[in-house]
Amino acid sequence: MDDSRFEITGADLLVDSGFLRLERLNVRTPGGDEVGREVVRHPGAVAIVAVVDDAVVLIRQYRAPVDAYVLELPAGKLDVTGEGLEPAAARELEEEVGLRPGRLEAIAAFWTGPGFTDERLTVFVATDCAKVAHAPHGPEEEDAEVVCVPIAELRDMLAADAFEDAKTIVGLQALLQRI
Repeated sequence: MDDSRFEITGADLLVDSGFLRLERLNVRTPGGDEVGREVVRHPGAVAIVAVVDDAVVLIRQYRAPVDAYVLELPAGKLDVTGEGLEPAAARELEEEVGLRPGRLEAIAAFWTGPGFTDERLTVFVATDCAKVAHAPHGPEEEDAEVVCVPIAELRDMLAADAFEDAKTIVGLQALLQRI
């Protein structure tokens, strides 16, 4: 399919919240019509499947948009200027669960919701992890619980819909494909 049949002809900034921006794009269709599309601009993010002693280290934390505690991979946005993907993954893993990875390997990358956002998320597997002091950022991370799930239980948990977070589902499935 030829993506060049659509053309972005302009953009208007609607909201700038600091790390997120909402824009209204003007798009010319293949038929020549002009349409508007709202887009959430996001700096990107990383998630980490930390493997320690035949288990995966997860975090259960409160998520205000869904008003629930969610069991998920440690993760975070790319919000440090000039920081690469691997250093961001290492930083987030230390901050959220107090682990320093000895080795990081990218195992998946995807658009989280290309119908409304340009957020791209890269998932890493972390091995040879060393325990360090963690430094939670914000009340959700301060209140969070670190949960270790045996790798042997992951397939059954995925089949039972025990995880509702997309990055976690993608990351755990990518891990299971490699072992």
